[in-house]
Amino acid sequence: MWDIIRAAGWPIIPLLFASVIALALIIERSISLRRSIIVPAGLLNKVLGDLRQSGPTDELIGRVHAHSPLGQVLAAGLRNVRSSREVMKESIEEAGSVVAHELERFLTTLGTIATVAPLMGLFGTVVGMIELFGAQGGAGGVGADPQQLAHGISVALYNTGFGLLIAIPALIAHRHFRALVDSIVVEMEQQAVKLVEVLHGERRPAPAAK
Repeated sequence: MWDIIRAAGWPIIPLLFASVIALALIIERSISLRRSIIVPAGLLNKVLGDLRQSGPTDELIGRVHAHSPLGQVLAAGLRNVRSSREVMKESIEEAGSVVAHELERFLTTLGTIATVAPLMGLFGTVVGMIELFGAQGGAGGVGADPQQLAHGISVALYNTGFGLLIAIPALIAHRHFRALVDSIVVEMEQQAVKLVEVLHGERRPAPAAK
């Protein structure tokens, strides 16, 4: 592997950095975007139960806010529980946009790597081909050593292959995380709407699972 990297030349160095960054982002997002952490099951019913017992106290709001990203959205609604339905929904939407932005962190970088990596590999191949044909021309013509020329072309193509090797898993991960974030945001919106409707007397809370 080291021989291939060394033979591919200096253009492969940016690709190596891109591969390390992409791997780190995939691992970080895999850990951070766990549904059980972002939208824990039963949180809404627990919040409603505590709210009926003690009311919207500062202690309750702070505890809900620190619980999870979904808790941050619900806490925004609890801060305005005595306001109108519209004010409460606006506060929830503002908190939800902040949480959604946090969930999408690093996805743009991962998508950029997936897009740019093949171009970086192609650039490395072009550089390798230019150096190869320049050396062959200086040695007395391109056809002077066909075996050496074929070997040089294969080495130059290492960059393109490595670029694709980075781009394919990065693109798959980017699309997966993007779809995951979208589904989580929809679920958070549904939970927030339930909170608003229950507190404003338009919906009864669902019975707790036995």
